[in-house]
Amino acid sequence: MKTNNVPGKVSRREYLGYFSYGFGQCFSYGLLGSFILFFYTDILGISALAASTIFLIARVWDAVNDPMVAGFMDTRRTKSGKFKGYLKFAPLFVVISTILCFFSPDLAIQWKVLYAAITYILWGTVYTVSDIPFWSVSAVITNDPQTRTSLVTAANLGVFAGIGMVGSLVPLLVGLFGQESLADGYFMAVILIMIAGYAFMMFGATTIRERVEPSAGEKVTMKDVFRNLLVNRHLFKMLAIFFLNLFMNIVNGIILYFFIYNMGNEGLMSIYGLMGTFAALGFFLIPNLTKKFRKKDLLAGIIVLDIVVRIVFFMTGYENVPILLGMLMLTQLFHASLGPVMSSMIAETIEYSEVKTGRRCEAITFSGQTFMGKLSAAIAGSLTGLILIAIGYVPEAAVQSPGTLNGLFMVVSLLPVAGGLIRLVILRYYTYTEEAYKKDLAVLAQRRSAAALAE
Repeated sequence: MKTNNVPGKVSRREYLGYFSYGFGQCFSYGLLGSFILFFYTDILGISALAASTIFLIARVWDAVNDPMVAGFMDTRRTKSGKFKGYLKFAPLFVVISTILCFFSPDLAIQWKVLYAAITYILWGTVYTVSDIPFWSVSAVITNDPQTRTSLVTAANLGVFAGIGMVGSLVPLLVGLFGQESLADGYFMAVILIMIAGYAFMMFGATTIRERVEPSAGEKVTMKDVFRNLLVNRHLFKMLAIFFLNLFMNIVNGIILYFFIYNMGNEGLMSIYGLMGTFAALGFFLIPNLTKKFRKKDLLAGIIVLDIVVRIVFFMTGYENVPILLGMLMLTQLFHASLGPVMSSMIAETIEYSEVKTGRRCEAITFSGQTFMGKLSAAIAGSLTGLILIAIGYVPEAAVQSPGTLNGLFMVVSLLPVAGGLIRLVILRYYTYTEEAYKKDLAVLAQRRSAAALAE
């Protein structure tokens, strides 16, 4: 593989652009992740079970669609580069599909269910076309590992800040536009948020530069793409760890119910959203920490801290609002800090599979992250619906039962502990550390030198 990359020469404007694309794109992800279940059950009027079924059907489709999209991107270049061209046209479709998900048609209930299914599946398909090249482009902006970690950190900062911003804006905008109709309030809020998201995504798409180029004559076939994926055993372990965002996704899906019924204050959702935005600022520490600690050890340390805080959170209860908000802030900080570390470790497995196969396939690697992200969000949505049923939640009721309130609090405080413990078990058997990664970089450098001499 030939490269015209100059390590460390990524401009500040590019960092800002990469941040901006993730920031704007995750306005959409935050809307669907935090508000779509509530919109379905309490505004569109469909059952939690029907919503859960829609989420699961959509993920079955993604299991087929995501690797197909990734394979296409790995075997064909756009005129603007391997991934940049997709980033230019995908934002408009992300905006349209997101808005359609939050439209409430005046139809019989069975047709509302069908409308919700079609628009949600459409959104997931469109989001794939945007998200896979967004993450994959980090591997062709630079091949310097430390610079790549900084880039992925900027991307994750945008992702979590975008999700957090949506969490804070939606309640305010719904309150402003939804005084007569909650459905109209949500629809207008989503339109305004996604127009802003489009502007951020387009700025990012026009700013990013691709530097790492395949060598002349190197052709990647679909067979190469899937062989590249199958040999990457380290990737599958990291994707399992990434998938366990499932537990925090359940928290984000149910916390609005917690604020409304346990706390009696829906406005706390805006504060929670701002917490997510500010918690993402902790990402600035990650590049320096990865210079001092192995990513595997850093990941494990953050997980342990999160488990400890959550146990203390459960023991202290939620009667004291400042303490509650403090605990939620810490859990947001730890959850956000995991993102850039996991994405960096996933990116490093690209070189591992390249050593094994002789072909570089960034898109298929990051399609795993995209698929696992959507899968965890969808299963979280399904489980959230089932949890609401199990704890006796009554839609639109003025007051919920004590059992329901206790169930909501246990989910918000303790449930992610289970995910953290599973992650620690997987990390114990994860062996692709910095030492192994540097050896693979050396192998690839030797291959490039030999190829250059042969020419």
